Amino acid sequence: MNVVIVEDEQLAVERLEQLLRDIDPSIQVLASIDTVKEAAAFLSSHKENIDLVFLDIQLADGKSFEIFTKIDYNKAVIFTTAYDQFAIQAFKLNSIDYLLKPILYDELQAAINKFKELKSSTNNASPINQQVIIDLISGKSSYKQRFLVKMGTRIQYRNTTDISLFYAEDKICHLYTSDGKKYLIDHTLETLENDLLDPKIFFRVSRQAIVNINAIKEARTDYNRMEILLNIPLGHNLVVSRSRVKEFKDWLNG
Repeated sequence: MNVVIVEDEQLAVERLEQLLRDIDPSIQVLASIDTVKEAAAFLSSHKENIDLVFLDIQLADGKSFEIFTKIDYNKAVIFTTAYDQFAIQAFKLNSIDYLLKPILYDELQAAINKFKELKSSTNNASPINQQVIIDLISGKSSYKQRFLVKMGTRIQYRNTTDISLFYAEDKICHLYTSDGKKYLIDHTLETLENDLLDPKIFFRVSRQAIVNINAIKEARTDYNRMEILLNIPLGHNLVVSRSRVKEFKDWLNG
């Protein structure tokens, strides 16, 4: 079986490749692609050699649904992302499967088995349904539930509810869990703030930091300066940008 992975998180690519090898060593990953433009070109030119595509929704240059407005492609796709349950249930009626990241072994194995059964019985496993794509585009998205983290050669995940802080230094972003542990992640603060995190729970206090409201022990003011003391041993207090102090107070107040 030949598969293509369309995904812009390197940790997610590595995890998926490892899971595929564990499930079926005969599976060949033809390519891993991180943009709509490159994915459209590759799928169009290699469609005869591709059996299955794993497709994240949010890519580096837009939504992956745009691929199907650029090319004629009707082979099997498994979406791998974090969107609302209504869209997931709707899509399950028209596609191979729809998996939430980080992907779990048992769920991926079930999806692969489903694909093999459909392919052997119909020789055309659930082609893309254009109306479902339109429904997904217009549907309400949910916020990210889990984040992949890397520990040496191992890839694990941490639940968003257990994350106290996202902090960036020199364009490298880390997350801190409620037990004070620090992990490297493949996201920018801009993407976290705008697309992935619930704004009721997380607030970007400065260019460097996004905090979980449940991790705030107290806030201290000194003239126009506000500092935040967290429940984790960060080593220093966070300073709220002056331009965000009022908005931060409103956020704390609900």
